[in-house]
Amino acid sequence: MARYFDVHPHDPQPRAITQAVKMLLDGGLIAYPTDSCYALGAQLGNKDALDRIRTIRKLDAKHHFTLVCKDFAQMGQFVNIGNDVFRSIKAVTPGSYTFILPATKEVPRRLLHPKKKTVGVRIPDNRVVQALLAELGEPILSSTLLLPDEEDPLTQGWEIKERLDHEVDAVIDAGDCGSEPTTVVDFSSGVADVVRRGAGDPSRFE
Repeated sequence: MARYFDVHPHDPQPRAITQAVKMLLDGGLIAYPTDSCYALGAQLGNKDALDRIRTIRKLDAKHHFTLVCKDFAQMGQFVNIGNDVFRSIKAVTPGSYTFILPATKEVPRRLLHPKKKTVGVRIPDNRVVQALLAELGEPILSSTLLLPDEEDPLTQGWEIKERLDHEVDAVIDAGDCGSEPTTVVDFSSGVADVVRRGAGDPSRFE
């Protein structure tokens, strides 16, 4: 059964954050809120958790996983960002956007798009996630909590606990955080290509 953490959305309890991060460090898979919807999260190098996410969501090898980062300094360790692209991303960050960029050698190969050698990155505007990232000290390997054959992500912590009780190790419930995934912008060619319209306004990249 999954551990259940009921946390305040704007002032998350430090004890709950510490316990959730310990579960990540011990190889656990968590469901947690972001600024767009709930997501599945694991430690960056955790192959077992990556396989569990693929199983839960029925993902193929071409799926872009996301590294949820605390800030640009952390993001810069894992992706290559030119000056023009950096300015475009900085204008909407933190926010409900995921950016696909060429990965550095710091990113485990199993996370890369098999042909493009790219990875998704984002900096969310959410205090619970920022608290997790500050405690963890590295990005969270992440994927939207959208179950197979369903159009909308799960939005309630109690429902996630009910439906994924034996498939995740912890659920962090900070209330409803919306049902729309991030807007995804592919910058791998150096030019913005909106590949998914979501919570972030896509018009500035079109």
